[in-house]
Amino acid sequence: MHPPAYNCFVDRDKMDSAIPDLGPKELSCTELQELKQLARQGYWARSYALRGQVYQRLIRDIPCRTVTPDASVYRDIVGKIVGKHSSASLPLPEFVDNTQVPSYCLNSKGEGAVRKILLCISNQFPDVSFCPALPAVVALLLHYSADEAECFEKACRILACNDSSRKLVDQSFLAFESSCMTFGDLVNKYCQAAHKLMVAVSEDVLQVYADWQRWLFGELPLSYFARVFDVFLVEGYKVLYRVALAILKFFHKVRAGQPLESDNVKQDIRAFVRDIAKTVSPEKLLEKAFAIRLFSRKEIQLLQMANEKALKQKGITVKQKSVSLSKRQFVHLAVHADNFHSEIVGVKEMRDIWSWVPERFALCQPLLLFSSLQHGYSLTRFYFQCEGREPTVLLIKTTQKEVCGAYLSTDWSERNKFGGKLGFFGTGECFVFRLQPEVQRYEWVVIKHPELTKPAPLEPTTVPPSPSHSVSSEPADRLSPFLATRHFNLPSKTESLFMAGGSDCLIIGGCRPPRLAGSCLSTVT
Repeated sequence: MHPPAYNCFVDRDKMDSAIPDLGPKELSCTELQELKQLARQGYWARSYALRGQVYQRLIRDIPCRTVTPDASVYRDIVGKIVGKHSSASLPLPEFVDNTQVPSYCLNSKGEGAVRKILLCISNQFPDVSFCPALPAVVALLLHYSADEAECFEKACRILACNDSSRKLVDQSFLAFESSCMTFGDLVNKYCQAAHKLMVAVSEDVLQVYADWQRWLFGELPLSYFARVFDVFLVEGYKVLYRVALAILKFFHKVRAGQPLESDNVKQDIRAFVRDIAKTVSPEKLLEKAFAIRLFSRKEIQLLQMANEKALKQKGITVKQKSVSLSKRQFVHLAVHADNFHSEIVGVKEMRDIWSWVPERFALCQPLLLFSSLQHGYSLTRFYFQCEGREPTVLLIKTTQKEVCGAYLSTDWSERNKFGGKLGFFGTGECFVFRLQPEVQRYEWVVIKHPELTKPAPLEPTTVPPSPSHSVSSEPADRLSPFLATRHFNLPSKTESLFMAGGSDCLIIGGCRPPRLAGSCLSTVT
């Protein structure tokens, strides 16, 4: 068997150790489903030559803008842009946000070539203002390119994809930050044990999740990143969410009950990812990733759009090119010690609650609307103070010092649509929680078990779909009840009902709570 024909940018000794080559294979399939299966199985992962052929084919088939820079453009501009500078001393473009070029078994010539390519991309894509993932993408593609110009063309095609349903890489701070928020939402739903650990050990859990792309584009060893990229080119951005969730699950499994190695959980996760080979193989990592029953691509896009809208309302723009630390903290840390006061919970507890709410709303600072100490115990006054606001958080403290509450996604004025009768409204984003005597969040059970969306008898923790809305048998045609259809202005065949309010009671979660003598109510939005 002949040794693999590495190009002049690769350190052969390091590469042979990182990804042993088992010889060439052929790939003749053209059907997307078969290609997905082969990518997940790693069919071309152990053949250097075949992986290069597959990358060439998949990237060539990406629908792009009419005018997309190609290899000839690179040859024309590289000399003018680089000049007489040494490749190793070339500055990186501002849009990489100080991200370092991963070595990925490249030699010094290869690392310098990545810098040259990134600078040329910056020249040809002035609209790309924030893309810290690009150095890793270029470094990997350089392995499987005949020269710098071919690698440049491949990277340009990824950036120039004009299929709105096929997002590949974030190219602005707005897109990047909304992806981080979307990842936080997904962790909240699919990695609750890991999320609980993150909340316990970090002051700002959203800052931890803002690091998720770095886990993939930079910290993962080459053999792992290449396997992720294999599937990513076939299936798209959703794969990145899956793998990052799987990484967090493995981190929690290994570190749960153990003291963290530092007082910075972000650094601990980065170190874990760099040494992930000690814990799990690339195949097991992908197996874990695809075992997660994640939202559909359409639903994730809707969630991303909602998060982008929330960021725009906070002043984050597409054209923003640089982000200071204070700006990042402004985006994330909405509950400050100097702007929050409650008779029921402290700042730390409120931050725990804020880590559970959808991230597009976690950007907002809590505002006190109602307190029994100020407004009394009248439900009429409660409704008056809260109507016109959504979402809200209800906090309750019992005479036995127990503290519980609920996150309520829908305006309480919706109760008026039932003509004085008690009727349910709300969405699957609602949840109830307890803070004392122990911290626990209780989700709508359908979120964890989509098969339970079929009509069923009323249970204390589940709510059946409205009789006037049938449930589609096709998953692709049905929005998850987690998503609030009314927030996205889309028709849905599933309606989520979670809260109700009458003149003498509040019902959250489908059951009548006991009356709480002398309870203290506080609602924030």
